[in-house]
Amino acid sequence: MKLTVNGRSYDVDAEPDTPLLWVLRDELKLKGTRYGCGDAICGACTVHFNGTPTRACRLPVSAAAAGEIVTIEGLSADGSHPVQEAWRRHNVPQCGYCQAGQIMSASALLARNASPSDDEIDGAMSGNICRCGTYPRIRAAIRDLAGSEEEGAS
Repeated sequence: MKLTVNGRSYDVDAEPDTPLLWVLRDELKLKGTRYGCGDAICGACTVHFNGTPTRACRLPVSAAAAGEIVTIEGLSADGSHPVQEAWRRHNVPQCGYCQAGQIMSASALLARNASPSDDEIDGAMSGNICRCGTYPRIRAAIRDLAGSEEEGAS
């Protein structure tokens, strides 16, 4: 079957029910999308599917063939997206394991809402677990990009 990933077309040889995550990592060698829980709970495997943050660990490759997939590697042409830059400015990464999924969720939020409230940020990011607990820095980085760095800004 054919997949469109990061603007490129790929022919992949996988069983239709194989999770997209394993095709991305094992066949296409795109290692930025991480395996975390396998149950679409932690968000480490978040990719954009037709512009929507989607858990690649639960999306069958047969369903993914129907749309456009963007991974962390394809988020920007030069490898430096504004969300990634904000993550650096606010020292978000600790262990870094969840960061690709966090960045994918944050970039999708900001693409649809350039000035999200704290409640909207929390809602959009609620499906991404950070075991290091950098949630205040994640919110600050998103607020930075939205132009409202103050605590409680809406």
